[in-house]
Amino acid sequence: MIIDKGDKMALVTKTGKTVNVRFEVNPKARRLILRLDERKREAVAVAPSRKKIGEAAAFARDRVDWIAEPLHALPEPVALQDGAQIMLRGEPCEISLEGTGRLPKLEIGPPLILRAPGDSETIGKRVERYLRKSAKSDLSDAVIRYCERLGVEARRVTVKDTRSRWGSCTSDGRLAFSWRLIMAPNEVLEYVAAHECAHLLEMNHSPAFWAHVETCRPNWKAERKWLRQNGRDLHAVHAA
Repeated sequence: MIIDKGDKMALVTKTGKTVNVRFEVNPKARRLILRLDERKREAVAVAPSRKKIGEAAAFARDRVDWIAEPLHALPEPVALQDGAQIMLRGEPCEISLEGTGRLPKLEIGPPLILRAPGDSETIGKRVERYLRKSAKSDLSDAVIRYCERLGVEARRVTVKDTRSRWGSCTSDGRLAFSWRLIMAPNEVLEYVAAHECAHLLEMNHSPAFWAHVETCRPNWKAERKWLRQNGRDLHAVHAA
């Protein structure tokens, strides 16, 4: 079998579980790499060149049991569709197509109901846009407060759909966050905002940096712990 860049193959573990593996070529890679793509629920075998893809396949095959364990431990995906239950600012929220108007509206509960009337085929994208906008608003407010407390200034705040980081800070003061933080409890979102604002003073994770974080969020360790324990649940949500 000839395997090329972009191809996929299905591997079977000793216990009968199936693992899908996607192949990529990255000239910057110094060796064969095997990583997980949690969003697509598959493994990715990275080779430094096309000539090495066959070796990457063998590399993945030898490690299929190791790959399967974290993949099959992922939470079940949750589609943003009519009747779905998600978390919004840490509270249960039901998505509904019923309602009036053209824009999604949040109905205070309990339970919370996010009404997004319109075409059922596009409800996922419309709800995601609402969540992104809400995240941008909450995070921007938090950044303003923590910048004032720390005596710094953020140049810009954006929201993205990142997997490896909940937030980031550039040396010129640009802050970026995952929109998925809007599903976490408010104190967790606040912690991430404070974390990135502290980076405007210390571009590292030194004791001085954590002292700035604690000035803003005295309970930051518990808030960080929540994110580490529940972050995969936030990433399991996707537009239908």
